[in-house]
Amino acid sequence: MSAAPNPPKVLIAGAGIAGLVAGLALLQRGIEVEIFEQASELRELGAGVQLSSNGTRVLIALGLEEAMQGIASEPSGKEIRLFSTGRTWKLFDLGASSRAIYGAPYWMVHRGDFHRVLVDAFNARAPGTLHVGSRCTGFEEDDGGIWLGLANGEQRRGDVVVGADGVHSEIRRQIGGDTKPFFAGVAAWRGLVPMNRLPLDMQRDVGTNWVGPGGHVITYPVRRGELLNFVGIFEGENWPVESWTEQGTREACSRSFAGWNGAVHAIIENVDVPFKWALLGREPLDRFVVGRACVIGDAAHPTLPFLAQGANMAIEDGIVLARCLEQFPVEEALPRFQQARLARTTSIVVKSAENAKRFHNPALANAEGANEYLSREWQPEKVRERYDWLFTYDALSTPI
Repeated sequence: MSAAPNPPKVLIAGAGIAGLVAGLALLQRGIEVEIFEQASELRELGAGVQLSSNGTRVLIALGLEEAMQGIASEPSGKEIRLFSTGRTWKLFDLGASSRAIYGAPYWMVHRGDFHRVLVDAFNARAPGTLHVGSRCTGFEEDDGGIWLGLANGEQRRGDVVVGADGVHSEIRRQIGGDTKPFFAGVAAWRGLVPMNRLPLDMQRDVGTNWVGPGGHVITYPVRRGELLNFVGIFEGENWPVESWTEQGTREACSRSFAGWNGAVHAIIENVDVPFKWALLGREPLDRFVVGRACVIGDAAHPTLPFLAQGANMAIEDGIVLARCLEQFPVEEALPRFQQARLARTTSIVVKSAENAKRFHNPALANAEGANEYLSREWQPEKVRERYDWLFTYDALSTPI
């Protein structure tokens, strides 16, 4: 292993989960970082995020455990329920058993709460180096380094540019990732429910996946159990608007799940504001790196949310990139990062899309067929096969 002789200066486009985790991991290794975020104020939209052990062990290694425990729900379990009868199948234990089996907790968090923990930690450790209102327009490389262009005409010079600026990333486009999105055939409702609005028997610390023909509903507690996160995915509507902030009505949301169990409708009736968005897919990139520039997080591998791994992949990327830049010169570090991450993230993108078919299978339409299908597809060994390779991955020690 050849250690990098001089720590590089890293310029990161985007202050979302990927950019902030990468920034924190680089700072921890004594590497200079600046982050440039296009938004004029840092407030992360969205609702719930699931952080499995492959993500949480990294956050703990970055010194964030206490702050995360203050905002997270640590559920006792996960279950599958049939859309019509409400019959329940236990998926896996979480809580104490996640720590015992995988060595790290399973946290369910509000995205805004999580984002604030990351922003506060970064600002505390590197004051004045997170710049808002700074949209990145691309990069130019020369013999000695790389320039990051900003929309106001400024150029900033460093040794590495990291595109962590999401699916519409200009860095992604320049690296060769100008892949057109395709409508994934499903749209989604999302919203938050104050837990105390729900009947007592529904105020539970579990993640639930309701499955049915042509749709599924995911609910789980966030913000220490004060809120229930709701996501309802449904087929049959071509609505390709890639926005998280298209406001809808509870009535329209309820219509998307006509015929579903009363418990699902009780949740929908209590959603604060339902938002609607189309799920767009993109073919995986065949490279994350060009010269001194790379992409991470959604800029590298946007994924459908059916394995709950989008945020976890971003966290993994951040720490693996920092480890590579700590141990190798830039021209060697970035190809090693790509080598370490490309196959895993591509597998997650592909398997996430496959999971949608499993959740929406036509066999779920009648109770008898559904019971047989669910008992078969969610046998403990099949569940382990689908999830163990995700949860056991250790970005802190995976070979680079």
